[in-house]
Amino acid sequence: MTQKLLAGTQAPDFALLNADGHKVSLSDYRGRNVVVYFYPKAATPGCTTEACDFRDNLASLQSSGYEVLGISPDAPERLAAFADDFALTFPLLSDEDHAVAQAYGAWGEKILNGEVVEGLVRSTVVLDAEGKVTLTQYQIQAQGHVAALKAELGV
Repeated sequence: MTQKLLAGTQAPDFALLNADGHKVSLSDYRGRNVVVYFYPKAATPGCTTEACDFRDNLASLQSSGYEVLGISPDAPERLAAFADDFALTFPLLSDEDHAVAQAYGAWGEKILNGEVVEGLVRSTVVLDAEGKVTLTQYQIQAQGHVAALKAELGV
C-alpha cells in the first residue's frame, strides 16, 4: 500500500476533472475545511450507499464548515451518470490513473471476494482551511461511515 497521510502534514495538491469535464484543484478550496473521500467505483452498492449518505448529510457538513469532494478512478462520463442517477450535489472527481489516490495513501492491496487485489481502498481524509490533514480513515466501511465521521468531527 502507498504511504498513508498523517495528521498535521500538508495534503498533496491535485487538479482533477469533475463530472462535467472541468478541472477542479484542491487549492480552489483553500480557506475551507474539506472532506476528501475515495471510493472504488461509481454506482456500485457500497459506493452508492456512501455517496447518498454524503448527499443526505451535505447541508449539516457545510453548515459546520466542511466541503465534500468524492474521488474515484472512474471517467468523468461515468461520474456524471452517477451524479445524475442519485442527485449527488457535491463534486465527484476522476482519478483515472489513481495518482491522487496513491499520493493520499488510498491505493494498495485489499481483499475483494476473498482474494488479495490491488486497487482503491475506501478512505477519507479531512483537511483544514490551510490544506493540512486533520483526520485520516483508511479501510472504512461504506455503511454508517458518514454518521461516524460526523460524530468524530463533532458535527
